[in-house]
Amino acid sequence: MKLRIVLFIVLFFLCPIIGHTQDCVINFSGFILDKSTHIPLPYSTVYLEEHYTGAVSDSVGFFQLEGLCAKEYHLRLSHIGCETEHLFVNLTQDTLIRLYLEHHNELLDEAVVHGEAGEHSTQVSSTISNEAIAQESNKNLSDVLENITGVSSLKTGTSVSKPVIHGLYGNRVAILNNGIVQSGQQWGNDHAPEIDPFLADHLAVVKGASALAYGGNSLGGVVLVEMNNIKQDPHLHGKINYLFQTNGRGHTFNTRLEQFGKWAAWRMTGTFKKIGDYKTPNHYLTNTGKQELNGALQIDKKFNSRLHTNVYYSLFNTEIGVLRGSHIGNLTDLSEALEREIPFYTEDKFSYQINAPRQKVQHHLFKFTAKYFIEQEKVLNFTYGFQLNNRKEFDVRRGGRTETPTLSLQQYTNFTELVYQQAFKEDYFLKVGGQFNFVDNNNNPETGISPLIPNYQSYQSAAFFILQRERKRWFYEFGARYDWKHLRPVTITQTFPRAIERFYHHFHNYSLSAGSSYHFTEQLKGNFNIGYVLRAPEINELYSSGLHQGVSGIEGGQRDLTTEKSLKAVLSADFSFSQKFFIQALGYWQNIQDFIYLQPQNDFRLTIRGAFPVFLYQQTNARLYGTDLLLAYEPQVNIKFVAKYAMVRGRDITNNTPLINMPSDNLLTSIDYSFKESNLFKNSFLSLNGRYVFRQNSLLEEQDFVAPPDAYFLLGLKAGTSLQRSESSIEMNVSVENVLNHSYRDYLNRQRYFADEIGRNIVFRMSYNF
Repeated sequence: MKLRIVLFIVLFFLCPIIGHTQDCVINFSGFILDKSTHIPLPYSTVYLEEHYTGAVSDSVGFFQLEGLCAKEYHLRLSHIGCETEHLFVNLTQDTLIRLYLEHHNELLDEAVVHGEAGEHSTQVSSTISNEAIAQESNKNLSDVLENITGVSSLKTGTSVSKPVIHGLYGNRVAILNNGIVQSGQQWGNDHAPEIDPFLADHLAVVKGASALAYGGNSLGGVVLVEMNNIKQDPHLHGKINYLFQTNGRGHTFNTRLEQFGKWAAWRMTGTFKKIGDYKTPNHYLTNTGKQELNGALQIDKKFNSRLHTNVYYSLFNTEIGVLRGSHIGNLTDLSEALEREIPFYTEDKFSYQINAPRQKVQHHLFKFTAKYFIEQEKVLNFTYGFQLNNRKEFDVRRGGRTETPTLSLQQYTNFTELVYQQAFKEDYFLKVGGQFNFVDNNNNPETGISPLIPNYQSYQSAAFFILQRERKRWFYEFGARYDWKHLRPVTITQTFPRAIERFYHHFHNYSLSAGSSYHFTEQLKGNFNIGYVLRAPEINELYSSGLHQGVSGIEGGQRDLTTEKSLKAVLSADFSFSQKFFIQALGYWQNIQDFIYLQPQNDFRLTIRGAFPVFLYQQTNARLYGTDLLLAYEPQVNIKFVAKYAMVRGRDITNNTPLINMPSDNLLTSIDYSFKESNLFKNSFLSLNGRYVFRQNSLLEEQDFVAPPDAYFLLGLKAGTSLQRSESSIEMNVSVENVLNHSYRDYLNRQRYFADEIGRNIVFRMSYNF
């Protein structure tokens, strides 16, 4: 009897093992390639976390794992000089797969990132990966985008900046936050995009002649802040990211959690930032602190094979201090401030406190999308977006009214879009869409002064189509768009007695774009794109009237401004040699009729709030041209040299003078060394970089209040490693910016009139991934 019981127990535990062993006959193999060049990555590691085993790819990037069981696995891919990738697979049979790593992420373009039929385009674009964003998550969106060739930042102090693409910025650059054009950017250049870059899976900058499907004011280009679909992994995964920076003694904390659950897939993201007064090499920048509290929730739900839905909500909260020394009490002190090395009101101590002048901003974004597959090649997309933007600006006011805002704006934006797309058998792809956007902007009466931007309502309808064809080595694209815009501002007269005035503006704009690309060989690709775009003037260009606090200047609009008309051509080429040397070259030419710009006046105005320089919106005919150049050389697998150069020239052809606020020529170089991987440490690297910004020599002396600042060179250093465990990793990085602690001023920073840029900054980062 006892023997039977023992045999029963042995067979009970042994049978599943035998059965399990019999099922472990699956072969899992594939090729590991560079995502940007599709070049094989030899000696890459594929590690199965559940199996505690792995394989190394051969000289052509091929790997093979044999004798695997039919089950779910977590894969970890790594290669010298690449960001480690984590994938989830469910093996049920022999599988052959292609896997990609970002070995040349400086070469990534948007078409590679999306990788879906119909998402390819002749538009030239560049991309920043999620890992690169996380390493600089203490910065704002525009500062992160400066890593892309041809992109600069128009800054207002240390915490406010807007991207500049090929010399154009502000209302000419559309910023799409998860597919929705960011609202609140019509108020002026001191209003940074209310977007937390850490929320994005990647950032893309489209530098082509026209981006018809994106909507918004894309005359200068498009910035895409995009989130990927949540990975089909039923397990909980996440990232905890912490940074400390010495300049400003800043703390940045990010976290991300996601899971593909049975009822739906979800992702939660949060960010907290607290930064105090920044410091130049010689003194503190009093009242330049900043704090943020942001969050986002994404839910993906597939009801069946045809209907996919997505709900997304984000909240952005920030409070920003404006340099106290940029707000001057009288005309004599203002003239002196433009000459001083150290700004007025500078204190010789550090503080986290944010006093007036300051900005307080809250931005809500809600988005719902539904994708319906009529057939495999026919898709209908519906999108609804809602935005609520609250902005308050506080100034130093008399009579105990400093806590009363001088600007209090509330803006509601509703957006709807319906897009139909179809892929045809003859290698054609068609996308047709319609859009409607409604903006309701109101000033809260609590300020007690005339508003900078009037109350207004804006109605905009649009329709577009894009036709593409891919045939052998050729890719063709043609598109058109029509926009109708109705603007209804309500203003208050500047003369007494005060009266309310109502105005009505109607704009009919159209855009055309065409392009082609050709693969001459596997090593050489050419691309040409041309577009004609019309842009209606925005509310701040038409009706600004008063002190724009963030830029410390008085701005005035003109109600009779007309539509801008732009013709832009872009020619680019990608070349690779021996899988070690890569060149990306781009040249562009753009002619803009009735170009709107903000011109400094030879005038200082004294108001009850102080003395300030005066700027007026004007129109002229302009021409811009320039080049972007990127070179990457990899003499061996663990050493990489990258050089990026950008040049832009802008000319007022009506008055035969240079255009103001054009980026200076700049050169960015870096040398990266990747250490050999061990069982414990992965992705260990050391990087040295340098940025040289030339002096802006194109301006005439009478075009600005002070001469452009001198050229400058900034040296940077980065080092990092990753501690790998079976199902998690810890990343550690340190970077040093402005290593030499050089004093300088940047031409595109509006506060260069009053203060230097920040000095040396050491950033420590630790990230836990699971």
